[in-house]
Amino acid sequence: MNDTLDRTVAESSSTAVVVPRSREGNSPQLMATGLKKNYHKGPVEVPVLRGVSLAVRQGEFLAIVGPSGCGKSTLLHLLGTLDVPDAGEIYFQNRRIDNISSAQRDRLRNRDFGMIFQFYHLLPEMTTLENVLAPLMIAHGAWAYWKQRHKFRALAEELLARVGLDHRLKHRPRELSGGEMQRAAIARSLITKPSLLLADEPTGNLDQESGRDIIKILRDLNEQQLLTIVMVTHDPAIAAATDRTIRLADGRVA
Repeated sequence: MNDTLDRTVAESSSTAVVVPRSREGNSPQLMATGLKKNYHKGPVEVPVLRGVSLAVRQGEFLAIVGPSGCGKSTLLHLLGTLDVPDAGEIYFQNRRIDNISSAQRDRLRNRDFGMIFQFYHLLPEMTTLENVLAPLMIAHGAWAYWKQRHKFRALAEELLARVGLDHRLKHRPRELSGGEMQRAAIARSLITKPSLLLADEPTGNLDQESGRDIIKILRDLNEQQLLTIVMVTHDPAIAAATDRTIRLADGRVA
């Protein structure tokens, strides 16, 4: 990406957009320009995003806030290639990603993106340790995973210790609290060493104390590892812990 594309982002919104610069260069790590997305309810077309542009620099902790139904989760799903926009473009590390193949999107999410959600999506039949290891099993295949299993297990145990779950390795999700399940989900999202973490209401299903603990973990990861984090939240107090906030209203950057 170059200065021309930077200007495109700034001009594609109805309000001025400040384009942050990366700590490692001039180009943002993640950039979206003019994103539009509609959904259909029978014959009725419902606009959700109406031309959203944003840019995120390497190592930034960004919050996306706004009222229910404003398009926050839809935007995060587009950035994470879980869905495709009806119009607009998305770039990650100077590469356009909104138009890549399904297989390429799967690889991107498995290797470069970590993702956590309000609902933890832990596999109930697996232990905490096995849930954290699951992305590596998928990425490497059975034989390659087996050959490196001791290294992978050590990494998973290190991550679980980082989030305070080193005493819960053999517990299954039904034996964990909500906060513990979200910590396990964070460890799982980090096992492939992503450079970008996308978090959709990571504290929305938790009590206040557990929510604060999760945000502290994310803040520490951001500061200690320069992990880029884009987080959707409805809670102004949670958003206040981040570097910068973007507010959505009626499908646009407010």
